[in-house]
Amino acid sequence: MASQRDVKNKIASVKNIQKITRAMEMVAAARLRRAEQRIAALRPYADAIARMTRQAAAAAGAEALRLPLLREHETQSTAALLLVTGDRGLAGGFNSQIIRAGVRLSADLAEDGLQSNWYAAGRRGVSSLAFRGHELSGSYTGFADKPAYADARTIADDLMQAYVDGHVDRVDMIYNSYVSPLTQHVTQQRLLPLTGKALVGEDEDEAAAPAPRSRATVEYEPDPEKILRRLVPDYIEISIYRALVESAAGFFGAQMTAMRSASENAGEIITEYTLQMNRARQAEITQEIMEVVAGAEGLT
Repeated sequence: MASQRDVKNKIASVKNIQKITRAMEMVAAARLRRAEQRIAALRPYADAIARMTRQAAAAAGAEALRLPLLREHETQSTAALLLVTGDRGLAGGFNSQIIRAGVRLSADLAEDGLQSNWYAAGRRGVSSLAFRGHELSGSYTGFADKPAYADARTIADDLMQAYVDGHVDRVDMIYNSYVSPLTQHVTQQRLLPLTGKALVGEDEDEAAAPAPRSRATVEYEPDPEKILRRLVPDYIEISIYRALVESAAGFFGAQMTAMRSASENAGEIITEYTLQMNRARQAEITQEIMEVVAGAEGLT
């Protein structure tokens, strides 16, 4: 049985860890509230951009296919995979589930004869893919906790340029969409080419809903093709920015939950070690009593 000093040292060590996990939980909770406010402000705008892009594409008709970002390549041999992760860990399976989803998608694409070009936002994604031996075509780090629109624009420019130049034939993005502090859903979104459901995006439910009987006629000035030429890059940028913001909120929620669980587990360990220390103290007291009694009997 361990001595009282050893058990006391263990209790002190666990208590120090518990203080750290509680502090991290409080910090994550504070940052989560700000991230939730950013999501609430961004989602309506992102949905509006998606709706406007879809309507302009429908109005442009066949002329929309003249835009490079809306035109599918005749042959598909390479796919760009953008994985959105966090810059830090200690958030349960938040980062690892994105990596696993990306690896599964890459395997599925390989079965269809498509090679994967890897792009990663977040230090955890960059390091994990490099550890697995994947060469990165683009890595973006240092802003996962509080992404700016300029960060999304940088990523979008690289992906759109790679698609227009023919280096990749499709672009898919995988990220954690934020539902609640306890729930983050792994989401896969087709960014390029913008056709079908990829163009509908988050506005898919609205598109599936029956149209109202009276709808105002939209007149485009200039023509829909020119408007679409401006809207499509904005749609790509806002989609990536939304993924970065959703991922940031999901990370803080996952970290807060993980640190809360760690604090509770530390409390259980402290309770167990306290019982061990009490048993050790009782054993030492019993031993001392037995020695006193044995010494008294030896004097009689």
